Amino acid sequence: MNIEQARFNMIEQQIRPWNVLDQDVLDMLHVVKREQFVPQAYQNLAFADVEIPLPGGEAMFNPKVEARIVQEIAVKKHENVLEIGAGSGYMAALLAHKARHVTTVEILPETKELAEQNLAKAGFTNVTVELGNGAEGWAKGAPYDVIVVSGALPVLPEALVKQVKVGGRLAVILGEAPAMSCNIITRTSETAYDSVKVFETNVKPLTGAVAPSRFTF
Repeated sequence: MNIEQARFNMIEQQIRPWNVLDQDVLDMLHVVKREQFVPQAYQNLAFADVEIPLPGGEAMFNPKVEARIVQEIAVKKHENVLEIGAGSGYMAALLAHKARHVTTVEILPETKELAEQNLAKAGFTNVTVELGNGAEGWAKGAPYDVIVVSGALPVLPEALVKQVKVGGRLAVILGEAPAMSCNIITRTSETAYDSVKVFETNVKPLTGAVAPSRFTF
């Protein structure tokens, strides 16, 4: 397989048509090598439009979902980011390419180890991988400029929203199969939030997600 050709095809045929038009994001997909984060057994699917299985029943988002979230959340160089659900470490790598620092929380020990190894091999020094259940946030380091949830939540926990700084953003896929939507939620003041639905999708639920009391805008 010609890896660079496959990467080019992924970007031009899957990602760009999905309204990912930010040139910085498209360029980053050439720099942060997705195949370095895909388990060996699935290398032939590294650039395919599918979710890639990970240990413990988890999965990587398909490439267009990853790219679209990164575009919509628009991380800046001075920002500190929290990711819930480290998975293979790829989303953390994309975020870290733009951020000051990323804390990514993984509930499964073997997956945490996988993410750490992948990030180290790829040369990322501004990511900390923590072991724990971040489904209701991660108090250590809060509040954050940006929070990204890498897995679907049935409802949005209030605790998670409260860990976003005023002016900060949260990217989260809400709902239950087959109807889920990715939302970008901006905290506009101590008490107010602005939510925009950016696309519909259907992804695996976040491991450890609970059905907390509903948060209304």
